[in-house]
Amino acid sequence: MSKDAYFTNKVCVITGAGSGIGRALAENLAARGAKLALSDIDAEGLAQTVASCEKLGAQVKSDRLNVAEREAFLLYADQVKAHFGVVHQVYNNAGIAYHGDVIKTEFKDIERIMDVDFWGVVNGTKAFLPMLIDSGDGHVVNVSSLFGLVTVPGQAAYNSAKFAVRGFTEALYQEMKVAKAPVKVTCVHPGGIKTAVARNATYAEGTDGANAATLFDKYLAIHSPEMAAQTITEGVRKGHSRVLIGWEAKMLDVSVRFLASGYNRISAVVNGRFMPH
Repeated sequence: MSKDAYFTNKVCVITGAGSGIGRALAENLAARGAKLALSDIDAEGLAQTVASCEKLGAQVKSDRLNVAEREAFLLYADQVKAHFGVVHQVYNNAGIAYHGDVIKTEFKDIERIMDVDFWGVVNGTKAFLPMLIDSGDGHVVNVSSLFGLVTVPGQAAYNSAKFAVRGFTEALYQEMKVAKAPVKVTCVHPGGIKTAVARNATYAEGTDGANAATLFDKYLAIHSPEMAAQTITEGVRKGHSRVLIGWEAKMLDVSVRFLASGYNRISAVVNGRFMPH
């Protein structure tokens, strides 16, 4: 991939850059000529991403960061601004997964998912939004999920966080339009991407997590992180407010719109028949 005038010398912040879509995004943007502020809670994975991006010629600042820790995130944002002088794009990508029926799920499990998957996005958006406005050419990219469009049994906690990301991001999009602020806003909904998210997920007591992860990797993880990153960056370039990744995400989005609330009954029947419970 050659340098890209749209991204060249843009300062791009990416959370969850140690693996999966985050790493692929970092490498994609590095190849396009962007400057990168990369973070992850996994220091080893982050170091591998940094090495690959520097080989592509990118200027990189890397930091270990837990996106759920608000004060640390705010301090991190100030450090990024001090290092680069400006911030143009923020990709709030960090996330974790959990599987378990509501009745088996502890409050702390729901809180953990919300802290990382929702509040991590809010923390990143709030920390960097003033800087994005000041840049005169800002962009917020928040990663939701296919499960921010449809719900399935066993994913109430994850669905809640990802639907919340969608609502937060779409409201922010409208606010930036109303204020005529120089900031674009994009909500990303990946479908089945080949990452370690299912294998690293936590599960409610009594849930066969290994089997669920195997089924996800075998039947649902059908797109590469590189394909996801390419789709996201092209959506950012075009200023799309919503980016759907994968034919299955597009198909289910249309289906939910067409079926309205009727999709709940269909989803319950299909999942009850074919998915482990």
